[in-house]
Amino acid sequence: MILGCTKQYEQRNVEDHIFNLQNRVKRNTSRLPPMAMAMAMAMAAQSSMIGEAARVERLWQQFFSDPSQWWDKRFDKRKPRFPDFKHKTANKALWIDNRFNPPWVHAKLADMVQFQEHGQSGFPLPEISGLAAKVVRMEQLWQEFFSDPSQWWDNRFIKRSPKYPDFEHKRTHEGLWIEGQLNPTWVGAKVATALGQLQSAGGLRSRAPNFFYDGDHLSKLCEEGRLKEALLMVELMVKQNTRAPIKAYADLLKECARRKALAEGKRVHALVVESGLDSDIFLGKTLIDLYAKCGSVTDARKVFNTMPEHNVFSWTAIISAYGDHGQGEEAINLFREMQWTGIVPDRVAFVVVVKACALVAALEQGKQLHSDIIKSGFESDVVIANILVDMYAKCGCIEHAQQMFDKMTQRDVVSWNSMIAGYVKSGCIEHAHQVFEEMSERNVVSWNSIIAGYAHNGRAKEALALYEQMKQEGVQPNHVTYVILLKACASIAALEQGKQLHVQIIRSGFESDEMVSSALVDMYAKCGSMAHAHQVFDSMHERSVVSWTAMIAGYSQNGLGKDALALYEQMKQEGVQVNNVTYAILLKVCASIAALELGKQLRSQIKKGGFESEVIVDSALVDMYAKCGCIEQARQVFNKMSERDVVSWTAMIAGYAQQGLGKEALTLLEHMQRQGMKPDEATYVSVLSACSRSGLVDQGRHLFDSMCKGDSITPTMEHYACIVDLLGRAGCLADAEDFINNMPIQPDAVIWITLIGAARIHGHLEIGRHAFDCAVKLEPGNAAAYVLLSNMYAAAGRPDEVAEIRKEMKDVGEEKMPGCCWIELDNQVQSFVVGNQGVLGRIG
Repeated sequence: MILGCTKQYEQRNVEDHIFNLQNRVKRNTSRLPPMAMAMAMAMAAQSSMIGEAARVERLWQQFFSDPSQWWDKRFDKRKPRFPDFKHKTANKALWIDNRFNPPWVHAKLADMVQFQEHGQSGFPLPEISGLAAKVVRMEQLWQEFFSDPSQWWDNRFIKRSPKYPDFEHKRTHEGLWIEGQLNPTWVGAKVATALGQLQSAGGLRSRAPNFFYDGDHLSKLCEEGRLKEALLMVELMVKQNTRAPIKAYADLLKECARRKALAEGKRVHALVVESGLDSDIFLGKTLIDLYAKCGSVTDARKVFNTMPEHNVFSWTAIISAYGDHGQGEEAINLFREMQWTGIVPDRVAFVVVVKACALVAALEQGKQLHSDIIKSGFESDVVIANILVDMYAKCGCIEHAQQMFDKMTQRDVVSWNSMIAGYVKSGCIEHAHQVFEEMSERNVVSWNSIIAGYAHNGRAKEALALYEQMKQEGVQPNHVTYVILLKACASIAALEQGKQLHVQIIRSGFESDEMVSSALVDMYAKCGSMAHAHQVFDSMHERSVVSWTAMIAGYSQNGLGKDALALYEQMKQEGVQVNNVTYAILLKVCASIAALELGKQLRSQIKKGGFESEVIVDSALVDMYAKCGCIEQARQVFNKMSERDVVSWTAMIAGYAQQGLGKEALTLLEHMQRQGMKPDEATYVSVLSACSRSGLVDQGRHLFDSMCKGDSITPTMEHYACIVDLLGRAGCLADAEDFINNMPIQPDAVIWITLIGAARIHGHLEIGRHAFDCAVKLEPGNAAAYVLLSNMYAAAGRPDEVAEIRKEMKDVGEEKMPGCCWIELDNQVQSFVVGNQGVLGRIG
């Protein structure tokens, strides 16, 4: 029945036929057998396609009859689904690549001389003749290609994106696509014939002739950063026994070095060897540079050792590799070895080796090099002179640096910046500022140097004031400036100024810089605002181990050990590799809560990670064991250390101090000094504390005097507090009070509270009361002063005074902070506070 209906409508209008057929199918669905139903739907679909083709053809006929009624959207459409031409009044659209287009449409479009229509915005759109011109130009290019293929680069087997052409002209860089829409119809067959290939449905697949590849193409790919394509091209060339020029390999190695792409660089190295170019001295030097920049000094040295001959450039490359990776002594030794072989250093070689001397503070070797430079006639070179000034300054010989600076006949901003940095390093901030003021031209590095000088020498407010001056002079800060300023704010807990800097950082676009974000986290943490620190941390797009460590350190500094350990667990789950600083901070957390078992688990992880020989980690292990009461284990770690710094010695001395082992602390201090290690302020705080807890009054006083006179260390409030505690514990309360009254600096509340504690122990009510009055005058809300005085009166059996002190304490709104203790059970740390209980997660 349906077939009969179909035949009946064959001669009718196609659209009417489709409409009636579909309605009939719908009405008779329940009465049709399955085969008839399938045939009916197939014929309906076929008729629908016929109707669509007819509709499209009518629209093109309307378009060509009056193009002015259509908008030209070809050059401003953003997606393929948008039409190329759209009728101005009717809802009609046309696509040039529509599969229902009649075959004559493209030819007619190309034959049109001009089609220009004005868009709604009133500006003229490109002419349709541009399409015809493209078709003509494409045919010309293909003819040029087939006349001389050697003038074209073959990209078919190396390109990584369809946007790159299959063939690219070497001079004009015009491109050809084998399956391009504007290609002449004869191109496909001729390409297949000319290259000896067959064109299948998948496109051309066989390899191109050798002459399509050359070194210029390789260099161009490297310049454009298309490393994978360039590397693939070289591999194809080697397989086809086509030898690329040395410059092409050098360009490819330099691109690998720029990207720090070690794996790709090793592939290029293998190709160099396979091509028989590994003996080339220029490529050898480039390979050394590659491995050095990728952090593999060992591989760089292997390349150097296998080179059949060396020149000054290859020697300079390997010397620079060691210097850049902190191995200054080896760099200096290699320089001397170069001289012994008879190779004369050039200007660059001297710059590299002098930098190495500055790196390891090798003053004597630096002086010898200065003599060699004078003999070579390079001393007048401004770059050489600058590096000499920098070397003397970093070696702590500021007088020689100033002499070199004064001898310079020509100076640039680097010269002045080197002198500022030298004075800053020597602690001569006033001299540094004087040099800064004498500069006629100051850049952001100059400002950063002087601001850092004030910030690092405990003068943060002046550093922040200099920043305001810097802005007034119109110098734009960079990310280093903000890092320095945030550290300055952190050192004085200047939260509001830190927040203002945060706003300026956002406006300047530096918030995405990881160094700046980590400094923000550190600043907020040290100002006690962990909520803001966490907000910054969470907003970071990329978080490296530096960022995670900054956040963990923030929790540790604010006594939030539980959160620090939880964040460490999260860090491991996200696959972030822990470094030595992270482990040192985590050990500090364990030390602060006496979590010995957790510390031992961390030590096991440290061994697996290969960090046990790191000075910072070993020092933290000593501190952890000592604060957990395991002084013998702390000493074992200390004794096994192959290298110790002042922090290591101080940690061990502090451990003895905590255990009241004053004599052992003093003995270790003497041993430290015999080893040539100079104690710092923290070391003396630990030793004085040890003397105080052991009752070594005379030794403590003598040590304090030698610190001030012998080591020229200016005592801080902590040192004065240690002496007050030393005298107070020994019962010399009058001496302690006289010592406070004769201090060259104004004592703070902690000094007087220390004296209150001593008066409580020895029952000296009068001195205790006087010390209390002085403490609350400086800090009216200090709860510790009220608690100590109250306890002193209670011990003396004077309840009325106790009640009075407690009433005063309540009136000022102070409450005693609840005590907190930690107990480690089954590798978990239980923290107990009055009325509260918490659990720290286990380190896995």
